[in-house]
Amino acid sequence: MFVGGIIGALVIAVIGVSVFSLPIESSKPDIAINDDAPVAVAQESSLYSKDLSLIGIFEKSESGVVRVNVQKSQADDVAGGVGSGFVFDKMGHIITNAHVIKDAQKVVVTFLDGRSYNAEIVGSDEFTDIAIIKVNADLTLLQPLPIGDSSNLKVGEQIAAIGNPFGLSGSMTSGIVSQLGRLLPSGAGYSIPDVIQTDAAINPGNSGGPLLNMRGEIVGINTAIQSATGEFTGVGFSVPSQTVAKIAPILIEDGEYSHPWIGISGRDIDPDMASVLNLKDAVGFLVITVVEDSPAFEAGLIGTSKTIEVEGVSYPIGGDVILSVDEIEVRKIDDILIHLQRAKTVGDEMVLEILRDGRTTDVTITLQERPNGN
Repeated sequence: MFVGGIIGALVIAVIGVSVFSLPIESSKPDIAINDDAPVAVAQESSLYSKDLSLIGIFEKSESGVVRVNVQKSQADDVAGGVGSGFVFDKMGHIITNAHVIKDAQKVVVTFLDGRSYNAEIVGSDEFTDIAIIKVNADLTLLQPLPIGDSSNLKVGEQIAAIGNPFGLSGSMTSGIVSQLGRLLPSGAGYSIPDVIQTDAAINPGNSGGPLLNMRGEIVGINTAIQSATGEFTGVGFSVPSQTVAKIAPILIEDGEYSHPWIGISGRDIDPDMASVLNLKDAVGFLVITVVEDSPAFEAGLIGTSKTIEVEGVSYPIGGDVILSVDEIEVRKIDDILIHLQRAKTVGDEMVLEILRDGRTTDVTITLQERPNGN
């Protein structure tokens, strides 16, 4: 379930093996801190050079975290819900989740001291659930939070979340990084790769708020929970700061972000499939369907052409098996998605090592812009 604004019925499910799209990701920010810089960079500030106590993290971060109220209908003054956000720069840009401000007729941002401002929606990317809103606020209120490097996170590392769960402004919770590299449905027809899993309490209203490491750096945007009840059960998800650092400046500049796309669906190779295909190891991604006129189609990738039955179970065969991308081993679809997210943009070439008819060969794909997933 997404946990911002509207408490909807978007329950997170176990990820299947069919994927038609493939996202992209980020580089480390290296911009010096100043009033005009698009993002405060933690590496440049001695203030964040060592671990802090949880009290210290809250005291240094609370002024940069905001409450985001969304109104869905101006006509009948129906409120759409409450989410969270954080100050991105001195120009008034604030980061939140795309699902928090989706379909909003009015967005109001409230700062720590209680002052509120109407906000305009600058840009939104449903595929990574990142949105940028902007306020014309007093400069003294605009305290950008430093963006850290989520690629340095370790499982077991202590982290903290700040936001507005159930409308309770400025609430802080803490926990650890439970796992890295999760694949999360975005609600837009594609999945968000490389997501951080945490056991810090995240509830409805936390969406869009920061996930911070013990140096007070933002390492993620709190986005979703896995829950049968819609409330905290110890499994929360945050979009990594690497994604934020790459996508947010482009949303500010262009209002949208173009994701690269391959155009395939398929399944990960499990032990049974490996046995059927006479593979030594259960690694790789079997291409089942190639979308017509997609980059994969133009590069000549081949999907499965028939099925065989083994002990009463049908298995698709005849398709290419992707073994690596740009010399990075593909154990499952997640490896392809993460590489696209971190390293690729529209127009880039990507070299796929594939297994076809018992032989390995390289195929070069020129990535195109992902079509709308709706």
